[in-house]
Amino acid sequence: MSGVAAVPSYVVMQPTTLCNLDCAYCYLPFRAADRRMPVLVAEAVAASVNPWAAAERFSVVWHGGEPLAAGREHLAALLAPFGPEVEHHVQTNATLIDDAWCEFFAEHRMRVSVSVDGPRERNGDRVTRGGQPAYDRILRGVAALRRHGLPFSALAVVSRPEPGLATELYAYFLDLGCDVLGINIEETEGVNTRDNAHDPADVTTFWAELVAAWRREPRIHLREVEWSLRYASAVLDDLADEILPRRLDPIPTIGHDGSVTVLSPELAGFTDPRYGDFSSGNVLDTPLAEILLGTERTPWVGEFLAGVEACRASCPYFGFCGGGHAANRYFELGRFDGTETEHCRNSKIRLLEGVLEHARDHQSPAA
Repeated sequence: MSGVAAVPSYVVMQPTTLCNLDCAYCYLPFRAADRRMPVLVAEAVAASVNPWAAAERFSVVWHGGEPLAAGREHLAALLAPFGPEVEHHVQTNATLIDDAWCEFFAEHRMRVSVSVDGPRERNGDRVTRGGQPAYDRILRGVAALRRHGLPFSALAVVSRPEPGLATELYAYFLDLGCDVLGINIEETEGVNTRDNAHDPADVTTFWAELVAAWRREPRIHLREVEWSLRYASAVLDDLADEILPRRLDPIPTIGHDGSVTVLSPELAGFTDPRYGDFSSGNVLDTPLAEILLGTERTPWVGEFLAGVEACRASCPYFGFCGGGHAANRYFELGRFDGTETEHCRNSKIRLLEGVLEHARDHQSPAA
């Protein structure tokens, strides 16, 4: 793996900066402002995306703010320029989902992922702008999805890994009805400055418990566990070099104004004294495909790639994570060429160690 690819596998679109919730761990800087993406931006992005999607599978991920806060009419107008081969996904807090939104998702063949952190008592950080719990509204949205027979994914943030939590969460999401589950241990990034350091044993145990719960009833695609098992299998088959891509996916995030931020959506909207904003260009001025051809000329990207090489040289887990994420380095270390972060420890190193711990604890006795 070396450098940044010129063609991404997906694009992240910000139809609005506005979010109707005010979650304590949110990284977004402008979520109280309703800055909506003009249709001209979507048209400009689609001009590059449509040929990519005609050649191979391609996704557009609608991410806010709260994407549904843009409204159905405006979101439909933003979707319209994209060709039929494009797969659309939306990450939503589900509080606005009703029958009309479900009909919208079905009409546009849009895959839905719901942000919810588990049972009611685990959602204390997910509140409205008035500080009221959002949980009941989230469940109403999920109920609408189920009523319409729409499959959905779930994404949960874990702020405090502790014994027993993984088992509780997995049972909850089995009952919720999602078919894919992602677990994010809270990250220090963006405007969220809360500490994300945890006892290593607690985090490793959390992941090991999650693997055990999944193995007992593997009805959900469990994102992190399946990633780690795929890597472990490749190592055993001497195919580990085939896990990482040949070049990093640029993961372009298109801001509401057309600005393009690569590698980490969490950097969008922030500035740095050395680098200014983290944009690589704007689709209203330059085609997205052309911007991505010059990604490695973006000054901070070179610093990040130097950090990736430092990880390659020093970290035994490099083959699993590929050098981590730019935003985690920046917001934790203050620059892009550092190496290990708390995010690495929580969500890469301890994850893999938890899977291996589970395997050791459940290995068959020697014949």
